[in-house]
Amino acid sequence: MTDTTANTPNDPAGPWAIPVRRPLPGDDKAKSTTSFPRKVWKLLVAIKDALALIFLLLFFVVLFGLLAGRPNAGLPVSKGALLIELDGIVSEQPAEVDTFAALSGGNQLREIRTRDVVHALETAADDKRVTSVVLDLDRFLGGGQVSLADIGDAIDKVRAKKKPVLAFATAYTTDSYQIASHASEIWADSIGGVAIAGPGGSRLYYKGLMDRLGITANIYRVGTFKSAVEPFLRNDQSPEAKEASLAYASVLWDNWLTDVKKARPKAKIDAYITDTAGAVQAAGNDLSKASLDAGLVDKLGSRMAFNTRVAEISGAGDSSRPWEYNAIPLDNWVAANPLKTKGSAIAVVPVVGEIVDGEAPTGTAGGATIAQHILDAASNSSTKAIVLRVDSPGGSVLASEEIRQALLAAKAKKLPVVVSMANVAASGGYWISTPADRIFAEPDTITGSIGVFGILPSFEQALAKIGVNADGIATTPLSGQPDVFGGVNEEFNALAQASVEDIYARFTGLVAKSRKQPIEKVREIAEGRVWAGGTARQLGLVDQFGGLSEALAEAAKLAKVDGEFHAKYYEEEPSAFAKMLASWGQSEEEVAAAPRGWFGIAAMNRQLTERRLVQDMALLTRSGSVQAACLDCRGYLPAVPRTRAAEAKGLLATAAMLLR
Repeated sequence: MTDTTANTPNDPAGPWAIPVRRPLPGDDKAKSTTSFPRKVWKLLVAIKDALALIFLLLFFVVLFGLLAGRPNAGLPVSKGALLIELDGIVSEQPAEVDTFAALSGGNQLREIRTRDVVHALETAADDKRVTSVVLDLDRFLGGGQVSLADIGDAIDKVRAKKKPVLAFATAYTTDSYQIASHASEIWADSIGGVAIAGPGGSRLYYKGLMDRLGITANIYRVGTFKSAVEPFLRNDQSPEAKEASLAYASVLWDNWLTDVKKARPKAKIDAYITDTAGAVQAAGNDLSKASLDAGLVDKLGSRMAFNTRVAEISGAGDSSRPWEYNAIPLDNWVAANPLKTKGSAIAVVPVVGEIVDGEAPTGTAGGATIAQHILDAASNSSTKAIVLRVDSPGGSVLASEEIRQALLAAKAKKLPVVVSMANVAASGGYWISTPADRIFAEPDTITGSIGVFGILPSFEQALAKIGVNADGIATTPLSGQPDVFGGVNEEFNALAQASVEDIYARFTGLVAKSRKQPIEKVREIAEGRVWAGGTARQLGLVDQFGGLSEALAEAAKLAKVDGEFHAKYYEEEPSAFAKMLASWGQSEEEVAAAPRGWFGIAAMNRQLTERRLVQDMALLTRSGSVQAACLDCRGYLPAVPRTRAAEAKGLLATAAMLLR
């Protein structure tokens, strides 16, 4: 057989040349059809490998973050100073971390749980490993007055064990000084000092702007003192609202003065607060020196000088760096000292933040979420009683009623129910308290505000200003109502007002029944008026003074518990990923750049005021269901953004949906 590919004698490659196949017709087409799918396949495989590598890297990054950022209760806690850095605000229940904001590098206002601080101080009092306590208040932005008083009481327990407590801040505000006053040594930077403002301030009123824009706020309310909607009705505060606000603010201020004077009996507090500017001028315009002269602070010095002082008490890890004292971080101490679980279980269900319909994460009281926690506690055979810890200005009536019904279901199982009011338990916060066998509050608690309202905006005047008119047909008086374009008619107004008045009658009826008071007396103290805890006790709205520990003891007593008992919390817990984001939310550089001193704190307070402005606008545009809410009470809670839950339900909610 002849090899047609063999080299011929004339072939310059010679007899040992490699045979070459000559291309045949159609070869190019076959090569292109077979190579293109192969290229696509290789590209897909490469993408798959790259994604797998990326996810693997992310997994190890997250794992490292969890291991590095989470306190380990199994690790031994070294001996030294318990370091409590209050960089942010203290809250009954920190809000869920905004994942998007955290990943995008947005500002995350840190929240520290009050009970963690209190528990850390109480356990540190009797632990020999803690030789002192450091309160770093340099970037503290405040908290509710009840929370601050609880922390102050816990500091007193540490000092009762003869352990030094040292506080440091560049500048002290009303809130930070309430905590610092309980310390054995108060330090201030020489460029800072103390300036006490006290409760009070302005809020915005939008009636003039709304008239200019042609926006009509259709408002339905019951209660002479229900001032929540006044910013949309008036250009100033009504005399009734001003009277009520001044009454409870004065009580809170008197309580603040009593607390601070008891902690710092030698300080010239009254004279200093009365004429701070005069005291500063007498000190050569030096605020820090004026604070020192008045006895409000003990020493002036830089942070390095303060740290060196702490190291003299609790030791330094490196003698060549005497300003680096042996510190025990708060998170590590809390992790190493978990709450006791001996004895019978008393369920504690926190209700923190605005009460909204549906489910909600931590920091917001979703009606469905809280109700489910109560039912879970009631269905647990180990539960002996339920304590509802309320720190809420109220919100949706329907969500409040959902929580109340869950409590009634628990009581039907013969479980005692005790309410423990924290900083605020007003409007819807009081509605959910009505089933309680006993209500505890503090003198600084803000409660009451028994009144309801609803808001629906319409824009007929705004459209008329630009030459747009609305017209149409109607088959019934309620056809097309509420008409966002043509205006709300009298029939709808009457129906909406009747709905609000019916809910108000239910509210006052619940209070009269639970408080065993005549309805006439309840109506006298209702009308949407807000009361401080001391006055509320005199009026019979609360039973006795006391905090969470007293409420737990009462719940155990009502449940006839013999021996020890412990609190078992029923609340949403942030995921491990959320905790990692919280720990990564601020880098060391961002923490160092956080506001300090008077101008920095003032700038941050301006941002908090802007958040309240956003809340006001949200109230106008998405009020939804009838509200039992105390907006004035928000000024006595940390102004933090809260995640909105599911849409509201009910007549006004349906109307609001139509407006959208």
